[in-house]
Amino acid sequence: MEIAVVILNWNGHKLLEEYLPSVVSYSGSATIYVADNASTDDSVKFIKDHYPQIKIVQNDENGGFAKGYNDALKRIQADYYILLNSDIRVTENWIEPVIQYMESQSGMVACQPKVLSLMEPEKFEHAGAAGGYLDKYYFPFCRGRVFQEIEKDEHQYDDNREIFWATGACMFIKAEMYHNAGGLDEIFFAHMEEIDLCWRLKNLGYKIGYCGESKIYHLGGGTLNYMTPKKTYLNFRNSLFMITKNYRGNLFLLLFNRLVIDGVAGVRFFFMGEWKHLNAIFSAHFDYYKKLKHFLKIRKEYKKNNAGNENNAGYYRKSIVLQKFWKKRDHFSQLDPKDFMGS
Repeated sequence: MEIAVVILNWNGHKLLEEYLPSVVSYSGSATIYVADNASTDDSVKFIKDHYPQIKIVQNDENGGFAKGYNDALKRIQADYYILLNSDIRVTENWIEPVIQYMESQSGMVACQPKVLSLMEPEKFEHAGAAGGYLDKYYFPFCRGRVFQEIEKDEHQYDDNREIFWATGACMFIKAEMYHNAGGLDEIFFAHMEEIDLCWRLKNLGYKIGYCGESKIYHLGGGTLNYMTPKKTYLNFRNSLFMITKNYRGNLFLLLFNRLVIDGVAGVRFFFMGEWKHLNAIFSAHFDYYKKLKHFLKIRKEYKKNNAGNENNAGYYRKSIVLQKFWKKRDHFSQLDPKDFMGS
């Protein structure tokens, strides 16, 4: 079995110097690649000088996370890809348990390990934590992370289980299915494109998994801080993109509900004096509606080709916004398991 660990890099010399040693030490027989997004620093030279065993795929431009991976993976032959952020420290035996779990589960095509914080190792990390879910309005959250509330790792999520989406910070995915599903959507540029990919795979009937037997440590915010207006813009815009493509119900009713909820978020930013974040929400909606015709066309094609195959395991039937901000439930364990599909 050919396993390719693929690290996307853009001007990341310092990150590569800090985090490549663990990847090299603990990745066994997997082949390590660095997909370089036309860096202008000396990161490629650093790899050639210090890690000649690492293969370099040189992209022609910095097309962001999605295009960077798509361009590189077209040139990498493997059975499994492991998409790995450049700011991650892996641990001993981090690959084998995930592959074994995926191989043991019929129809499982993507999976993630436990993602802990490098800065606060006793806690989960924002990007992925212990597996991703979507609520009734398709807001993403995780076991171990509800909005900005991060749980401590007290071995409460050491299991293996099916989830809705796996983090792009460390995603194991069968190479054939990555390409068959069309890869990451490049219009997203960055953020939530891995959720969109997982949702497309689930609409084809496949499973996404979480393996608590494997753990990694993620610095997080290495390329874009979680609380920047740019991140707010991308999260709100890309969430609407993926809903339009993948949601199978009454789209315009859901969009109306999201407009109301996003409006409440905007009001909250207004009273907090967070003008840049408020403007980011307006910009996200404006740019989404400019591209609505494009996504409605994609939606029509997807519905025609994938009707009746959806796997909704990991979908939360209630509103995580209401649970968090009204009922003050900010830990995954406070949510009723009966409200999750596939439980």
